[in-house]
Amino acid sequence: MIAKLRGLLDSFAADHAVVDVNGVGYLVFASTRTLSNLGPVGGEIVLHTVMQVSDDDIRLIGFASGEERDWFRLLNSVQGVGTKVALAILSALSGDELHRAVASSDSAMIARSQGVGPKLAQRIVNELKDKVGALALGPGAAAAPTPGSLAADAVSALINLGFRPAEASSAVAKAESELGPGATLDALVRTALKKASR
Repeated sequence: MIAKLRGLLDSFAADHAVVDVNGVGYLVFASTRTLSNLGPVGGEIVLHTVMQVSDDDIRLIGFASGEERDWFRLLNSVQGVGTKVALAILSALSGDELHRAVASSDSAMIARSQGVGPKLAQRIVNELKDKVGALALGPGAAAAPTPGSLAADAVSALINLGFRPAEASSAVAKAESELGPGATLDALVRTALKKASR
């Protein structure tokens, strides 16, 4: 399983980029939002990835942050949302916008994405609402961590361990406030695990 690539941006097109990692070119599909933030050809980039394997294809999907990758996995868990639709949604909406749309049942906001009709948008809201929770909404709710930050990586680690995004964010926020700004990723994850298990 390939979870992350660090290399040089060899080239890119409307729906993919080629990343040169020590002379091997990886073709990585991505949202237009991720592709537009890669920087110049020849520059070093880091992409979080999901590897999809089918009977006749192996493909890598790339993301600018662990948070975007987590959203892709959540979207992919909804019936009727494949890779193309999930990337279209992530092209149209940032993680924060998508979260607000799901938490506030704003299916019209999701339906703005290319290839997403009103029925599918409503299904996405219905199926993800419990998984996402009321994260970053309401008094006393934990703010969503900045993509690419240690907190975002810690939240991603907890989600990969099976915690729901709302639980993971809350636990990491508590760990951050206890440990302070100088905390390492390892310390954040360990402390957040203790907070989450209480």
